Amino acid sequence: MVSASPQARVRAIVQRSGTSFYWAMRLLPRPKQEAMFAVYAFCREVDDVADDEDAPPSLRLERLDAWRRALDALYRGHPDNPVTEALLPGVERYDLLREDFEAILAGMEMDATGPIVAPSRDELDLYCARVAGAVGLLSVKVFECRAATARDYALATGQALQLTNILRDLSEDAERGRLYLPADVLDTAGIETREPAAVLTHPALSDACSRLAADARARFAEAGMLRNAMPRADAAALWPAAIMAAIYRTTLDSLDRRGWSDVDVTVGPGSAAKLLIALRAGVTGS
Repeated sequence: MVSASPQARVRAIVQRSGTSFYWAMRLLPRPKQEAMFAVYAFCREVDDVADDEDAPPSLRLERLDAWRRALDALYRGHPDNPVTEALLPGVERYDLLREDFEAILAGMEMDATGPIVAPSRDELDLYCARVAGAVGLLSVKVFECRAATARDYALATGQALQLTNILRDLSEDAERGRLYLPADVLDTAGIETREPAAVLTHPALSDACSRLAADARARFAEAGMLRNAMPRADAAALWPAAIMAAIYRTTLDSLDRRGWSDVDVTVGPGSAAKLLIALRAGVTGS
């Protein structure tokens, strides 16, 4: 029996994940598509390690360190697992930086060492930069955006997406003992408890979430302004990122409409809606 190619394996990982990013990735030319599937598969694999509740923190950290060693092999030109094998062509073709993969691992280590609960704003910003901003930095290199502000765009978009994830996944994260709503937002809303389940039933939760949603919208707006100010070719190169942002803005709109009194109610565009958003953003560039 012939085993699946590394490219087929990472594509399967992306498809199984149900990620919204799939709808942007599938519209890319084949070399970029394969590079992005491999980047996302790496993120998915290390995220699964950090989220493995059956493993103690020490084992999770050990497994993340194994991925660091896999990066060693990858950047020596001798990848030793299917995901890094799939990454190699993109690393070579688009000059993907090891430091960005290392940042993703560092973000996963923040989760693996113990649940993040009501972080300081600086800690939340660092977490977002690592788990999402670094992915954005890899993505803009694959998209071949060479604008001077490409890095700023990637970090702004990454933070906007991650803040939306935080607001979408409040209930799921609380079940893991996590609470990513930052301490300053909770304090401003008058929420003194830091116990995740108690925060989710607090009367002022809506105020806290609305404040963080406003932060996400500000970062989406910042990214949009940065892209609009870029040379036309660079702005056009970012259309896949525009699709991702459009899908996540739709999710944020849905969360606002749902409200915050019942965070167990799942919202967000379905598959057909995601495809329509992807096609619209791909055509208009917005």
